[in-house]
Amino acid sequence: MKMVNLITNHIDIWTTAQTKKSNGGKGRGKNSNEQNSYGIKKLRELILELAIRGKLVPQDPKDEPASVLLKNIAKEKEQLIKEGKIKKQKALPQVSENEGLFEMPIGWKWTRLGSISQINPRNEAEDNLTVSFVPMPLISASHTGEHGQEIRTWGEVKKGYTHFADGDIGIAKITPCFENSKAAVFRRLENGIGAGTTELHIARPFGSTLDPRYILLFLKAPRFLYVGKTKMTGTAGQKRVPKDFFSKTPLPLPPLAEQHRIVSKVDELMVLCDKLEQEQTDSNENHQVLVETLLSTLANAANQRKFTKASQRIANYFDTLFTTEQSLDQLKQSVLQLAAIGKLVSQNPNDEPASVLLEKIAKEKARLIEEEGLRTKAKTQIDPDEEYINRQPGWEYCRLGNLAKFIDYRGRTPRKTEFGVPLITAKNVRFGHISRDPQEFISEDEYDIWMTRGFPRVGDILFTTEAPLGNVAIVDIQEKFALAQRVICFQLHDPNIAPFLRILIMSQSFQRQLIDKATGMTATGIKSAKLKEIPVPIPPLAEQHRIVAKVDELMFISDDLKDRLTDIQTTKVQLADSIVNQAVS
Repeated sequence: MKMVNLITNHIDIWTTAQTKKSNGGKGRGKNSNEQNSYGIKKLRELILELAIRGKLVPQDPKDEPASVLLKNIAKEKEQLIKEGKIKKQKALPQVSENEGLFEMPIGWKWTRLGSISQINPRNEAEDNLTVSFVPMPLISASHTGEHGQEIRTWGEVKKGYTHFADGDIGIAKITPCFENSKAAVFRRLENGIGAGTTELHIARPFGSTLDPRYILLFLKAPRFLYVGKTKMTGTAGQKRVPKDFFSKTPLPLPPLAEQHRIVSKVDELMVLCDKLEQEQTDSNENHQVLVETLLSTLANAANQRKFTKASQRIANYFDTLFTTEQSLDQLKQSVLQLAAIGKLVSQNPNDEPASVLLEKIAKEKARLIEEEGLRTKAKTQIDPDEEYINRQPGWEYCRLGNLAKFIDYRGRTPRKTEFGVPLITAKNVRFGHISRDPQEFISEDEYDIWMTRGFPRVGDILFTTEAPLGNVAIVDIQEKFALAQRVICFQLHDPNIAPFLRILIMSQSFQRQLIDKATGMTATGIKSAKLKEIPVPIPPLAEQHRIVAKVDELMFISDDLKDRLTDIQTTKVQLADSIVNQAVS
């Protein structure tokens, strides 16, 4: 059948088309680039849409047509009215051709949910009867619409709640109902009835001449959901599905026997989707573990021979290892770590050792103390157990507070204006660069009053102490700007070390030092006094230049590969959309 071909002929699209999850992270954590299975999501949508269009299973001319089914429903409805079990309602209009309909198979009929079921009915029972109670969180968003339930007495829930019974179909009527398609067929209820959140619309089919699971598929199909988004009423954040849309939207009704076949086929194909999704998840996780293991082996190599061997292994399988954004982010983090521990470039015994560089820095610090009243202090002695990175030949340790003047505006908040002098906050300092978004300003007068602790200069380092902790960037802003709290400016005594220091701060080794010394529960941060005392491994200046050049080179390659992957994924997502659109057009 066409459906089978759509699955098998495009299996690569369904299993590889992915979109990035948004988690608000800084793009350097283990799960910061997790992928959504967009292709499989679209495949599920395709299955549901084909199901309600009669394209999922073959028609059987022996089936009793839906027209007969509708006549039987009308008879049952009239009988219920005569028995006083339901009230007579105004008949809904026949479905007309101008309602954006599609061509249905022979034996199907257009109808409306309000014509074949009671909408939002009420139940009657003794107050002491135990019944099911279903809160909104217990209603599943899966295609089966399963739900959990609590047990309460009818007297507790008959007032103020939505009523339902075994076989009723319900849909969440509040935002974001059309994003996660929360709907269910209520089954296996205690004593056959129940109640739940007021934010539900309920349909109770007349008699036993409908398969409620087919109605559920209709409520979860893209056609109903996409149109429903345009029909919601109310203000943003409080939008609701109107009762009229729920009850009056055109519903394609197959013969009862075909309804059963459709539901069975959807269940079968959704199991296949689950399997494909799990295989994709397992493959992604195994790939991630492999990349992490090989990169870890590289960073932890005990000697040059093992390092060379690990490097060669990665080089041999580079094209198969770095095929996802997450793996490329891991590669970039590994590059930073190798740079920080002195394994990215070789040492040169002819380089002027870092001890000479630190002597020059110490002299400049002494001059600033004497001539400009510098007050940034840190201990000079560093114990061996404080050295968190093994020293390479020519490297030395120095505490961060002895490398720079700290300009810190912590504890104050400037008054902001619509325009004026730019204000750089912790939101602007990203992991490696400064973003001018969001834009905030203070007035010229406020700037003169505010900026009394020092002025950042091009080439200085900005560091975020909280929310988020540990973002770092080199100042590249030519115009004057104000500095907000939670951002410290490192005004280095030798600006030449800024590019390497930025790399070091972004490395896993230094970030672990920050976490170890941070405080706070909800918003983790580090105090300036503790930050100044963190030891920093310093290579010879010539080696720093080589390290920075190599990092820049490798980051460019990684970013280029990531751009190509993004383009490929964008194409696959567009193909998945196109296949679905063509199949249901």
